[in-house]
Amino acid sequence: MSKEHSNTVMKAWEATLRKTQAAKKRANSIFGTMSVAHADDEDEDGDHDDNKNHNNNINNNNKSLDASPGGGEIYHAEQFVLNGDCYTGQWQDNFPHGYGKYLWTDGCMYVGQWHRGKKMGKGRFSWPSGAIYEGEFKGGYMDGKGTYTGPSGDVYRGQWVMNLKHGHGVRSFTNGDCYEGDWRRGLQEGSGRYQWANGDCYVGEFKNGVICGKGTFAWSDGNRYEGLWEDGLPKGNGTFMWPDGSFYLGNWSKDLEERSGSYYPAGGSPPAEGDKLEWSPQQVYDGLSGHEICSGEKVSILPSQKKLTVWRSSKGDTRPRQVSADGRVSVGVERTIDRMEMLEGGNGDGSGTFEELGRDVEVDLLGLDIEKANLEGFLGQLRLPRTGKKQGETIYKGHKNYELMLNLQLGIRHSVGRAPPPVSLDLKASAFDPKQKVWTRFPPEGSKYTPPHQSCDFKWKDYCPLVFRTLRKLFKVDPADYMLSICGNDALRELSSPGKSGSFFYLTNDDRYMIKTIKKAEVKVLLRMLSAYYNHFRAFENTLVTKFYGLHCVKLTGPIQRKVRFIIMGNLFCSEYTIHRRFDLKGSSLGRTTDKPESEIDGNTILKDLDLNFLFRLQKPWFQEFCRQIDRDCEFLEQERIMDYSLLVGLYFRETSVAGYLIPSGARTPTGDQEDEGAPRLSRADVDQLLLDPTRWASIRLGVNMPARVERSIRRGGSEFQLIGEPTGEFYEVVMFFGIIDILQDYDISKKLEHAYKSIQYDPTSISAVDPRQYSRRFRDFIFNIFLEDEL
Repeated sequence: MSKEHSNTVMKAWEATLRKTQAAKKRANSIFGTMSVAHADDEDEDGDHDDNKNHNNNINNNNKSLDASPGGGEIYHAEQFVLNGDCYTGQWQDNFPHGYGKYLWTDGCMYVGQWHRGKKMGKGRFSWPSGAIYEGEFKGGYMDGKGTYTGPSGDVYRGQWVMNLKHGHGVRSFTNGDCYEGDWRRGLQEGSGRYQWANGDCYVGEFKNGVICGKGTFAWSDGNRYEGLWEDGLPKGNGTFMWPDGSFYLGNWSKDLEERSGSYYPAGGSPPAEGDKLEWSPQQVYDGLSGHEICSGEKVSILPSQKKLTVWRSSKGDTRPRQVSADGRVSVGVERTIDRMEMLEGGNGDGSGTFEELGRDVEVDLLGLDIEKANLEGFLGQLRLPRTGKKQGETIYKGHKNYELMLNLQLGIRHSVGRAPPPVSLDLKASAFDPKQKVWTRFPPEGSKYTPPHQSCDFKWKDYCPLVFRTLRKLFKVDPADYMLSICGNDALRELSSPGKSGSFFYLTNDDRYMIKTIKKAEVKVLLRMLSAYYNHFRAFENTLVTKFYGLHCVKLTGPIQRKVRFIIMGNLFCSEYTIHRRFDLKGSSLGRTTDKPESEIDGNTILKDLDLNFLFRLQKPWFQEFCRQIDRDCEFLEQERIMDYSLLVGLYFRETSVAGYLIPSGARTPTGDQEDEGAPRLSRADVDQLLLDPTRWASIRLGVNMPARVERSIRRGGSEFQLIGEPTGEFYEVVMFFGIIDILQDYDISKKLEHAYKSIQYDPTSISAVDPRQYSRRFRDFIFNIFLEDEL
């Protein structure tokens, strides 16, 4: 920063400080009344028993809070705000700290322990609807052991994580139903017992709030089913038993054609010849109607969303302002930065000051702790990259790859539509044989099996078609939707390769699927590892490895005789959120930076390891699952001799200013989100509603739609190749997307030669081409250093 600019900033600071001091005289106009007393003073009049109880609670439960490092004196304060809010309780350094009660004008109330403005410890939060939560809080969230009683009388007692039921818990519903067992992200998941009011009972596995897996359903009349379930109904091997000891054993399904089984009478004697069993498995499905799993009530507003109006007077700030319930202050950061930018240019002659910029500047800086404000830090605040255009060039008639697109769409329609979906997920070894491929010729005039078309004559090849049809079923892809996305009336969009492979990418119009051209060697790698890949997905539903939906080849007939092999993948960034930052991370440093100048970087730019300026912080249960899954996925890739893969990460920043700056979670503004051009966005209210709506919790899974925080990091001077920057303590709330991509490169002779050649010139540990075992170890070490548990 220049000397002239520093002087300008200091003058602005001094002018604001003078206004701050003058504003103290107007303090009494903000609050109606305010009384302050030491926490250990006795109430001589004896009129405030509640305050005595509060102080006793602090003495018994919050002794550690009295000795907060670096904190000021703890005292008792009563504050009545003109907007109607009221706080009574312990206070320290301008924050609720200790034991206190806060009442909002809408009727919400919290009574309990606070730590530096955050609900922390034991407390009680009540809603105007009559709902009550009593239990543990952490960082403003319901977190730990607690009991929630809904307005209609539903009661949940058990574990919570970040406002969601997570762990072991018991829920009693007003209709008489009761569930006891495991919860995950607010829904029944894991092992549990659900009993209906009529006496029927299920004991077994749940998933996303429905019966799924192994379990036993017992009717009140004594009948019982033991076996496999899917989406709340018997599916797979199972046994239905009557009280007299007779049973029916077979394969169960809603589809009549898939059902099969045998009846065994009590005592083991076969049924008499000519006897007909007057019973059908359909009666079991009919008997399960009306046995839905209650999802409970929606919470109208989460405790962490409530705002506090606090009194800032000890540090020269005399205005009340909004602070989130987890202690984060709402300030006009973006307006402050705009004014600072104006200071750099001034009125055209560099002579502008804060006093000349109007009253808004006073309001903005009054929202900051002047003694701690680092003006140069705010000038260096992060800004969102400019919004990129919709990715890809639409392939219209006349485009060089127009006929190739038509061939691809015709082939996909033929492959998906010609055969029914598989009945079972259990495949024979022969299905994975690389020789399992089907050639189909597509003449322009059509044939017995193919329709006429306007493209050239071509041949179409399906690799291991049964395996990929079964994978699509495993991924819960509807065949009609799949065909509509790729083969509908909308054209594909072509992307140039963001990497060095020379491959081309095509996106479907709805962004759900990505089609990549690949080399013959990559086809061989995928076919070689296809069986292990399939089994890995069956074993680990939260795997982060790329999902493949089909492997095909187009061979153009005629003089060209060109073959184009391509694979269809899921698009990790297909979301209702706008992806603001994209990172491709490998854990190597050589060449791992973006070649574009800052002015050309937009929301579609793929940044690399040396461009990374964040550490990613996940909530504890997600972080633990993430670490386990990274280990599993890397072990799988290492066993298959795969290297050069990377973790693709996308970030949607929840807090941005109108001017386009990222707002740290400690400096929130109520002005709303930045407006994007040509791209959909969700407001903070929309994102928070995702957590409020139980029906949408299932959309949050490892690597997809994950609410998280990122911490800004910086690389110190002289550390050009430092992979991981140092944390700054500056946090941002985000929605994260991530997955492992580029998994078709094995450590072949070309990679071994590349490793040998580059090792002569560079540090061998900095290059990408290394042995799969070494690559896996280095990749994991890097990932586990940039992904951390959020200790909110």
